[in-house]
Amino acid sequence: MPAKAGREVEDRLGVATPLRAVLNKVFPDHWSFLLGEIALFSFIVLLLTGTFLTLFFDPSMREVAYDGSYAPLRGVHMSAAYASSLDLSFDVRGGLIMRQLHHWAALLFMAAIVVHMLRVFFTGAFRKPREVNWVIGSLLFWIGFLAGFTGYSLPDDALSGTGLRIASGILLSIPVIGTWVVSSLFGGEFPGDLIIGRFFILHVLLIPALLVALIAVHVGLVFKQKHTQWPGPGRTNSNVVGERMFPRYAIKQAGFFVIVAGVIALLAGLFQINPIWLFGPYESAVVSAATQPDWYVMMLDGAIRLMPAWEITLPFGDGYVIPPMFWPAVVLPGLLTTVPMAYPFLEARLRGDNLSHNLLQRPRDVPARTALGAMAITFFLVLTLSGGNDVIADKFHVSLNALTWAGRIGMLIGPPIAYYVTYRICLGLQQHDREVLAHGVETGIIRRLPDGGFVEVHQPLFQPDGHHAYAGWVVPKKMNRLGALGPAVKGFFGPVERPAAAPVSPGHPPVESPEERQKISAPTNG
Repeated sequence: MPAKAGREVEDRLGVATPLRAVLNKVFPDHWSFLLGEIALFSFIVLLLTGTFLTLFFDPSMREVAYDGSYAPLRGVHMSAAYASSLDLSFDVRGGLIMRQLHHWAALLFMAAIVVHMLRVFFTGAFRKPREVNWVIGSLLFWIGFLAGFTGYSLPDDALSGTGLRIASGILLSIPVIGTWVVSSLFGGEFPGDLIIGRFFILHVLLIPALLVALIAVHVGLVFKQKHTQWPGPGRTNSNVVGERMFPRYAIKQAGFFVIVAGVIALLAGLFQINPIWLFGPYESAVVSAATQPDWYVMMLDGAIRLMPAWEITLPFGDGYVIPPMFWPAVVLPGLLTTVPMAYPFLEARLRGDNLSHNLLQRPRDVPARTALGAMAITFFLVLTLSGGNDVIADKFHVSLNALTWAGRIGMLIGPPIAYYVTYRICLGLQQHDREVLAHGVETGIIRRLPDGGFVEVHQPLFQPDGHHAYAGWVVPKKMNRLGALGPAVKGFFGPVERPAAAPVSPGHPPVESPEERQKISAPTNG
């Protein structure tokens, strides 16, 4: 009967062929490819917990007197939004664990996006034909950034109100249109009585819909295009070595989802986050001490703190002034959005690379790109630490002014130092690989020569008469790793894809002798 029913459905809808193609889709099996799945599974947890919270939250700024279970605030006048957030924490069954699940899932979602994009960047997975997916990933981060900020502001406690005040100051710093934007957003002077309701619509409807659409396009492109994979035995630019989507890969992903959800539940159950009842209701004249945003916003906060109080007066009109906050809070995020999105196209143009790439690159083989990534990470870390310089100064009893200047100096000299050090490390790792490729793996066997000298025996990776080109495989350095990547015979590193006299990375002298040139072409910089 099931077979007959399936035939009847197929005769009418013709779903077998596309469904078979989907179920037979092959995915490579490597831990680094799971970072994107962590972001996807965290987003699913966000949707489920957010739906629960929406049912009990009152997005209103009307004033009420709290009469809930939390005794220290009983009788205090506050907004209905803050009162309903307290009710969620103390009076709704399972409300507090849902709030904490939602918050921890949001933090993990953003962290997984960042780490996933770093993996994509350092391995060259953004190259043609995946530039669009890279752009979508960048947009997902910034839209997630906006989703986090709107959700962070909804409880209307003193901490989130302080962040909202900072946001209004950032918008006011925009030349010409800043005051109009703030007046339109808040419905008049800050804070007004409309912003929580508007943020609620953005947070629970518009932004999630946009995230769902972008994630669907992102996953659809992954299915449409070949999945990237690490170079290795049997792996070429035109195939994918791995497991079919159904049944093993699907079952493993289902198990991985359970693990991710379990870790989020463990965090939510054991580690308190955003205890809004300790902060009290927001008042425009009150700023909470040691106010810190979520980790992915601290970079922006740090940039604002490090910016000197330089005002630019324009030489026309009535002497229009551009406040210093405009540069770190508006211009810098604009650059951090557009430059990464344009990077795949810039690199392809600079390298003259118009080919499609389905094989990943080892970061050491592209030292310039890897050094740029280390430079960006250093810049991010300096700004993030500066976002908490007041807390650091207080806890370690050091001068806040000294920490501010240390952040400014570190922002200028830290990234170039990181670039140089990373570049040299990549060249050193390349040189080590080159030695193994040319001379073989150390065996630990010592032989005595006829003249009395001693030498260590090396196991060659190739046959003496072989002609090979480095194809990006992991170079084994120990004897017990020789069998992990395939037989040490002709073709171990794949077919020759460029002439033996291929250009080498900076710092690598060319191979001069015909014998050495016959053995192996040195690793190139991509």
